[in-house]
Amino acid sequence: MLLRFDSPVFAAAIFLALATPSFADEPDEDSIDEIIVTADFRERTVNELPASVSVLNAEFVRQSAVQHFEELINVIPNLNWSGDGHRARYFQIRGVGELEQYEGAPNPSIGFLIDDIDFSGIGTVATMFDVDSVEVLRGSQGSRYGANALGGLIYVRSAAPSAERNGRVKLTAGDDDAIAVGLAFGGAIDADEKTTFRISAQKHESDGFRRNRYLNRDDTNGRDESAIRFGLRHTPSATFEANLSILYSDINDGYDAFALDNSYDMLSDKPGKDAQRSTGASLRFDWSALDLMSVTSVTTFADSDIDFSFDADWGNTGSWAPVTYDYISSSKRKRQTASQELRVASNDAGRLFGGTTEWLVGLYVQDLEDELQTVNLGDYYDPFYDFADSLDDRFGSHYDATSTALFGQLESDINETTRLGFGLRVEHRSTGYSDTAALAAGPSETMWGGEVSLSHDHGPGLTSFVRLSKGYKAGGFNLGSVPPGRRDYDEERLWSIETGIKSSLAGGALALNATLFYSRRDDQQVRTSFQLVPGDPASFVFFTDNAAQGRTLGAEAELRWFVSDAWEIYANAGWLDASFDEFLAPQGDLGGRDQAHAPAYTIATGAAYRNVNGFFARLDVTAIDAFYFDVSHDQRSQAYELLHARVGYEGDSWLLSLWARNLLDEIYAVRGFYFGNQPPDFPDTLYTRLGDPRHVGVTIEKRFD
Repeated sequence: MLLRFDSPVFAAAIFLALATPSFADEPDEDSIDEIIVTADFRERTVNELPASVSVLNAEFVRQSAVQHFEELINVIPNLNWSGDGHRARYFQIRGVGELEQYEGAPNPSIGFLIDDIDFSGIGTVATMFDVDSVEVLRGSQGSRYGANALGGLIYVRSAAPSAERNGRVKLTAGDDDAIAVGLAFGGAIDADEKTTFRISAQKHESDGFRRNRYLNRDDTNGRDESAIRFGLRHTPSATFEANLSILYSDINDGYDAFALDNSYDMLSDKPGKDAQRSTGASLRFDWSALDLMSVTSVTTFADSDIDFSFDADWGNTGSWAPVTYDYISSSKRKRQTASQELRVASNDAGRLFGGTTEWLVGLYVQDLEDELQTVNLGDYYDPFYDFADSLDDRFGSHYDATSTALFGQLESDINETTRLGFGLRVEHRSTGYSDTAALAAGPSETMWGGEVSLSHDHGPGLTSFVRLSKGYKAGGFNLGSVPPGRRDYDEERLWSIETGIKSSLAGGALALNATLFYSRRDDQQVRTSFQLVPGDPASFVFFTDNAAQGRTLGAEAELRWFVSDAWEIYANAGWLDASFDEFLAPQGDLGGRDQAHAPAYTIATGAAYRNVNGFFARLDVTAIDAFYFDVSHDQRSQAYELLHARVGYEGDSWLLSLWARNLLDEIYAVRGFYFGNQPPDFPDTLYTRLGDPRHVGVTIEKRFD
């Protein structure tokens, strides 16, 4: 699918690229700050990391006028999302990642961490107020994060405590009855500034861009999202530091997003909800011992309650008259995770082989418990055939998993300009499962992953790298009624090779990074579904199957340029060709077909202007190609482009801005299902969930120093 060159959004993109004024080549004080990646074993700059990584810093997030990570996804190359509810919960990096999890044991392909706290597979909590950075590591992170990061990792880092006493208050209001309030404050607790803290709180409400015509309500798909973050840092000496992070999130969104005519007008009589209440904490100790090595301990805990329900027929008593057709589905999930990681890493004095080689070894243990209760209720009566049916299906399951991993890393300076790296991780996972259908299982397996990398410094501001990695994802088993021979599925393995460049040019005013990659997925795990009973929207069976093999070829490029004191531009692009080489699915042979939620291109570009007198303006364009909605059918989305804008004035301690998202009011689909849901004939039909329409608002922010 090609970009629509006649669209107004494409014209805006051309304007951003060509209409920006040119300036002298000599650098000025507006150079790009050194960007640090914190999700790796050792903190280092983007240019030092031999991998494809995107980092959105605090200023970029702030200027984007967003409330949730979902609104930033299209900015990041080769990143997409899906969700079985209101917000983005599942992510796909380079085409790898889950689309939903209505039932079964959790087994994510994309890691999602907030301040080291694991929320993989339940990313609804990702609100964006008072965030320092968002880091996206593309490709397998087998040696660093193991089975939960087959396709990559997303790491959100909250604003860190600092000795400087400061705070801010932020108020946002917009159409759709949107209102958001955020407060943050921090500083030193003691006079010698060895103990510092930061606390922030945010509340966001809106109606959710849907109109329920039957109930005469605008808020059945509404958003009600709150988050509290607390950070405490204690540094009693130059060799020891302790960091405590606590997160509380209460997401209480409505869920009324699908219409029979694929519009924003709903007809449901029993709208659902998508709620997640999470409490998490991480405690990290860093100690430099005897100048030879440093010891890092990271302890985390998370407790999440997820309440999800929906009106499965999307209608009401009058929608199907004289046929009675009324189904609802609800689930309650409780997930707890606890983990402990211990790492020992060399300092400069502890390097091996004449001081040329850094080393690191570690142990990781995680315990996960997941309890699920689902209830599906429904009634059906067809007076023409005098046929009646009712549904009262109740199901409960308990799943626990313990993962233990040993890992290590060596990075050796071959000479002054070339570095060779090795990483290896061996992980053993033991599980236990039981449910109310009398199914019990306890599989265990040992897996391994790792990487070999080579990076070379070509001179000031230019490095290149090549990286070979192996990722893995644990196998498992399917529940309920599944096709013969598909009760169990095997471990998936992903081999990937990538090469790229990292550059800092024009005296640090311009950064350009680019990566080419090829991946092969062996025994690829594919989540698919089929409808057991036509006319029963709650009778879908979701199961995981192994495709024989999949492959992915693609590229990412990111450019950021401080053109002058006043102008900054950026451009990000991803290209992706992700397909099944061999896959015999229940509906037929899918060999050669593109994988789901894997658009061929993702593009984002923008320009920001800031006047010395305080006036600023920003324009952003994002574009995403068409993609298959699922593996179980061949329905696709349409390619779309979105235009966002922001203008305002910033004084010494305050800011006022007017912003608009989806300025041209583009209608686009972000999720789609293909099945029969209209009695009495129940023809297979594509039903899509639409993305947010145009949204305009104003933000006022006051800072205190």
